[in-house]
Parts: sequence; structure tokens; C-alpha cells
Amino acid sequence: MKTQLLIRRYTQGLVEALKDEQEFLTLSRELSGFEELLSSHKQLLEVLAYPFFSQDKKIQIIKDILAKKKFSQKMKRFILALTENNRLELLPEILELLPSRWNEKKGIFTYEVFSAVPLKEAQKKELKKRLESLEKGPVFLKYSIDPELIGGLCLRKGNLVYDISLRGSLAKMKEEIIEG
Repeated sequence: MKTQLLIRRYTQGLVEALKDEQEFLTLSRELSGFEELLSSHKQLLEVLAYPFFSQDKKIQIIKDILAKKKFSQKMKRFILALTENNRLELLPEILELLPSRWNEKKGIFTYEVFSAVPLKEAQKKELKKRLESLEKGPVFLKYSIDPELIGGLCLRKGNLVYDISLRGSLAKMKEEIIEG
């Protein structure tokens, strides 16, 4: 739970520091590139994760890597802040959360849509239209297939989950039967 809170705080801080769409796109691309660089070098990850390796040496390694690549100053400061606070392992989750937090800053609500089968374009348009009507503003939909769903949809917006699936209906019916 503490890790999720840290991820949200770092992501929100980063989003607040961004001034426009171009800077968001640039920073996202740079952070993704840096994360790919780290994940492709297993020995480097092991050194950075090793608890008995001095923090100063870890910071120097990251500074050396950042100096060899052409990254923006904002990106370099963010990576160094993560490194100095022993939070570099949060980078993949921060990258995953970043687009939805950026959209929220612009007043666009992000929904994750889980379905048993891929939705047709007409269904996607109708869902988007209804959610925009509900939110009274633009929405961004991120689609995923959930093979455990029998039918219907499951929508997630932040911590809120709207389960309008057959699986969810059956679970609700089971609870009602148990309660009497």
C-alpha cells in the first residue's frame, strides 16, 4: 500500500512539473528509453538493487549514464531524485500511471475497460459517448481483454470499479443468497 502511495506521489509531482503536451511526450519517451536501458542490463539492475553497495556509488553510476545520453534536465533531475531516495524500482509503475495522471490534469478522465472479447468500434464509440455524458467531459478509454470475464464489462476509474459483467452479477447474487 505504501508503494502505491509513493508511485502516485512521484507521478503527480512529475505531472505538476510539466508545462505542456510536448514536454509530456518528450519526458515520457525519455523515461521509457531510460527504463528500457536499465531493464536490458541485468547486471546494472543487480548492482543498483544491491543493498550493500554504497548509495553514493549508485548515484554516480546513474549520473554517468545520464551524462552519456541526451536527456532533458527535468528527466535527469527526476531520475536522480528517484535514485537518491532509493525509489528507482518504482519507475515502471510511474510510467504506467503517467498518461492517466496527465489526462486528469487536462480534465480528461481515464477508464480502464475490461471485456471478455474485443469490443467492436460501434460499441467503443457508444461506451465513450455514455461515459462522456456521465462525466460531463472528455474521457480516455484503455481497453484490455480479461479472459476470466464471462460476459459484459468491468470499468475502472482510479480506485472505483464498475462491474457490469456476468461474473460480477453472479457474485452479487451469491452474496444476496448468503445474506438471506
